[in-house]
Amino acid sequence: MEQLKFPDNFAEMPDSFSSYTTSKVVILPFPYEKTTCFIKGAEKGPAAIIRASKGMELYDEELGNVFEIGICTLKGLKIDKKPEEIVGIINNNIIKLLKDNKFPVIFGGEHSITYGVVKAVKEKYAELSVLQIDAHADLRDEFEGTKYSHACTMKRTMEICPIVPVGIRSLSFEESKLIKERKLKIFWAKDIVGNDEWFDDAISRLSRNVYITIDLDAFDPSIVPSVGTPEPGGLGYYQVLRFLKKVCEKRNVVGFDVVELCPNEKDISSDFTAARLVYKLIGYKFIK
Repeated sequence: MEQLKFPDNFAEMPDSFSSYTTSKVVILPFPYEKTTCFIKGAEKGPAAIIRASKGMELYDEELGNVFEIGICTLKGLKIDKKPEEIVGIINNNIIKLLKDNKFPVIFGGEHSITYGVVKAVKEKYAELSVLQIDAHADLRDEFEGTKYSHACTMKRTMEICPIVPVGIRSLSFEESKLIKERKLKIFWAKDIVGNDEWFDDAISRLSRNVYITIDLDAFDPSIVPSVGTPEPGGLGYYQVLRFLKKVCEKRNVVGFDVVELCPNEKDISSDFTAARLVYKLIGYKFIK
């Protein structure tokens, strides 16, 4: 896998802090989009996050110089295949990172990529659960002819490890029946926006090792408008940060992805918010 170096890498990281050999964190972009069904453009998300990150100050007022832990950026993995064919490709790439003891950070692309990543992570961490921060349940068994659509990614993930969905406010009747049948605890946006009382309950449902998948439509569209399917009534930026910080304090976070950014050239705020979110979450993981 080819490494991107200054100034083309995430946050224009200096070469001394972004080599693959010494970095604790490796960013792997997956500019994949095959099954999105409303606003297109998720394949441009990874490049937009990297581009926006170049405007960030590397000193964080809460965490200090996060970059000093080492953050390597790899060249994006461009895949033009059917969704059922990408699982193995993604899986193999993540396994390599994990064998090299790297902390994987994945930039999507559409949400369908998450299942392949989780499969690889599950091979290393048997006791694994997935924290899903999302507006949509993504629990369909099949959508538009494939079981590996972005709308099915958490159904496939739930088949290999437990999930804890947070911020949900849009789902199909099929998904509602599955939730009732499985007695799946959902942290509905309507119940959690504006208060932090649910944090401990959500974290208690996570296993010791946690993979985090963040679909940016979890945020209210007033904060992150540039997503594939914006849903009103979403989460706030600082509330999500407080929650992620506590998750990192209480559990062993083993990797994360940020997906479904659809860049809009007239509004770069979503791109910048995604970049800052990535940087903050890396800091919460490694700086105590």
